[in-house]
Amino acid sequence: MVFVRSAINLQDVFLNQVRKEHTGVVIYLTNGFQLKGVVKGFDSFTVVLDSEGKQQLVYKHAISTIIPAKAVIFNYQHPTEQPLEV
Repeated sequence: MVFVRSAINLQDVFLNQVRKEHTGVVIYLTNGFQLKGVVKGFDSFTVVLDSEGKQQLVYKHAISTIIPAKAVIFNYQHPTEQPLEV
């Protein structure tokens, strides 16, 4: 019996935390442009940002850096190790 540990996806944990807490963020794009707002949602490829009442869909491949207005507390708890039958 081998134990497998689920991988932590820090990107999802970070984005979900700022979304839940309505923390303002500055998103820097790879072209140097800045977007300011609140993360409303995200998936594997995009982030939805609410900026002054308008929503923007930003592709993750265009994002260089995301800076939150306050420190993000990572409340991630490791899932229980699950046995893998070999």
